[in-house]
Amino acid sequence: MSFRYLGLSGLLFAALAATSACFAATDPSFVLTGTSDNFGSYFPSYLANGYFSTMTSPRGTEPTRAYMVAFMDYDKSDISRPAAIPGWSEVDYNPGGGWINSTRLDQKIFANYTQTLDMYDGTLTTRYRFDYANKSTDVKVTTFVSQADTHLAATQFTITPHFDGSVELTFPIRLWSEHQPRFPIGSMTGDQMIAAVIASGQNLDNKPVPTPDRAAVWYPGYTEVLNHDGDTRTLTLWLNGRAKQGLSMAEAAAIELPTSLDIQSVKLDKTSDLLSLHITAKVKQGTTYTFTKYLAASRQDWGGDAKADVALAEKARSTGFDTLLARHQAAWHELWKSDIVVDGDPAVQKAVHSDLYYLLANTTVGTAWPMGACALTPNYAGHAFWDSDSWVFPALLLLHPERAKPIVMFRHRTMQPARERAIQYGAKGTMYPWEADPQTGVDNTPHFAYGVYREIHVNADIAIAQWQYYLASDDKEWLKQDGWPVIREIAQFWASRVTYDKATDRYEIMHVTSPDEAYDDVPNDSFTNAAARKALRIAIEAAKTVGEPADPQWSQIADKMYIPFLDKEQRHLDFDQSVPHDKITWMGSSLAWLMYPNLDLPMSETVRRNDFDFQLHELKVHGDDPNEMMMVMLAVGASELGDAKTAGDWIQRNLAGFLKPPFNVRTETVANNAGYILATSSGFLQSMIYGLTGLRIDDKGLDAAYAPVLPPNWTSLKLQRVSFRGKQYDITITRNAEGKAELTRTAL
Repeated sequence: MSFRYLGLSGLLFAALAATSACFAATDPSFVLTGTSDNFGSYFPSYLANGYFSTMTSPRGTEPTRAYMVAFMDYDKSDISRPAAIPGWSEVDYNPGGGWINSTRLDQKIFANYTQTLDMYDGTLTTRYRFDYANKSTDVKVTTFVSQADTHLAATQFTITPHFDGSVELTFPIRLWSEHQPRFPIGSMTGDQMIAAVIASGQNLDNKPVPTPDRAAVWYPGYTEVLNHDGDTRTLTLWLNGRAKQGLSMAEAAAIELPTSLDIQSVKLDKTSDLLSLHITAKVKQGTTYTFTKYLAASRQDWGGDAKADVALAEKARSTGFDTLLARHQAAWHELWKSDIVVDGDPAVQKAVHSDLYYLLANTTVGTAWPMGACALTPNYAGHAFWDSDSWVFPALLLLHPERAKPIVMFRHRTMQPARERAIQYGAKGTMYPWEADPQTGVDNTPHFAYGVYREIHVNADIAIAQWQYYLASDDKEWLKQDGWPVIREIAQFWASRVTYDKATDRYEIMHVTSPDEAYDDVPNDSFTNAAARKALRIAIEAAKTVGEPADPQWSQIADKMYIPFLDKEQRHLDFDQSVPHDKITWMGSSLAWLMYPNLDLPMSETVRRNDFDFQLHELKVHGDDPNEMMMVMLAVGASELGDAKTAGDWIQRNLAGFLKPPFNVRTETVANNAGYILATSSGFLQSMIYGLTGLRIDDKGLDAAYAPVLPPNWTSLKLQRVSFRGKQYDITITRNAEGKAELTRTAL
């Protein structure tokens, strides 16, 4: 029949796919598997390629929300938030007794269940025997979002029925309704928010493990479907949509049916919430049938409309699943040539690979989009925080510089709204917001978090990242055109924001929010002042490099910047001594940030030890359900002190409770299931890249600023295919004959 479309598989690509499958099977560190034991605690992961995504689901077939890069919903009373695009990965099957997606998850009904996230191949494969109403069907579902063809994705649904008879299948695109209730977060105070959430029957308490986020606050935005249709003859579906007050988008699907299928009917289901092809067919016992759903997606300024996406989906169908999958796998395999290889601790190695997977799944190349705080999910409203510049960017810079670059380019692209914000607050230069909309760069910090408008260290973080990119790339043309303007105007901001104290002959920064955010209006936060000083000194060096004049104030302010210090105890203070340090917080203290690789505040070994010990003490005394962004840095602090055992202990500590099964999704704290936070994954990776190695990106190059350390039970650590200033290296830590850790660099 004319609607039986068959894909053409390339033998070469099929061979490549078989090779990759063998590799993954022999390297368990790339494989995460869920079983029926996870039915009650299934924490969804996602498949993504940096441009769009789909969330995972236990059956592999349920309707799940999907998101697109910087595709935002705007509402005059709300903050901007990622608009959920129509769900595309759904497939449903009814052998006569009930639909798979409507049948309860039970290990007897979904027998022999496994779901595997193969991070090396970037695929999700689900297998089970659907045993219900006296009919059994073996099911296999494979889904990927293409790393090679970034507008494409596919789901392949394979069944082997153990009966003769009629079955039904549907291949929907799910059209989501606007989330209700929708709160005016743009204007609500914290107390008003809590009251409104409670009135809606929800709460903001920590949730049980299966719940991935605080949906009452971080609900998805809305995509209005402007038109949608399908064709039963060509087996295609398509739609055009628009995010609320935002950009346009499109999707199209092309369905491939098996030639052996005895098709009885094909119908188009088209309602306000569903667009689907509905197949009725007869099947034979023991025969395997494979159905494939090819998806093409685009958004304004990235691709075309529904008509163009139909052409892409149909071309994908003619190319064939195996060929598309092999291209996708080959692209992932190329990414994995740059890797972090741990010899001696399989659990750490698996965590490293899952953290790298989540970073790489959200990266783009040649764009100017940042990384949303929680990737392609609605958590933290998809906004760009300092996470993007200070956490994700350094973790990518040495292994994948081309995927780090869009982060610094975003700040250049959004200089104008940052200038306007500086004017709003009576400052000069650029004042980047704490929460920037990833498309426009405009401030979208919730009103209930109003105090963090004072968390201005983000401006120093941005300047440091810009300079790091230059130091790592040695691209003077980029610095002159893109990096220098950002660095210069951030320096202008700091020069306008400091206060000179004549009595002490020093510069101070008043009324700031500490990284330990419970302290939201303090003078002279140490991290902020130290980062501002570094940003000013960077501006001086950048001016020399591009041949531009530096404002004389920058040097004067940097030289006299006050960083609170307690002489008696020979340690830094979190902020000015006039403010009591007595609150219960997620972090206990922010002194760990002073040792952070991006900042790396110079200090003696005695002061470093005292700062580290104070951080640990305050974590015990004033910490509650610690934030992982601080926890992952303790391995860096211990490494700087040359304490290999303590560094290893903290690396192990960051495996406990933060990684939610079955797919190692990191959460913000152990109890608070705000998940998908890329900063935590990046921080864990930084503890290897910069912590154990002792390497820093500074004016000396890729500098061995600290002696390398290796946890006692590890044999070696390798940073594989590091890129720096146009050259590539393997960087390895091993032990010499005396058992001392040594770092070697091997040019490739």
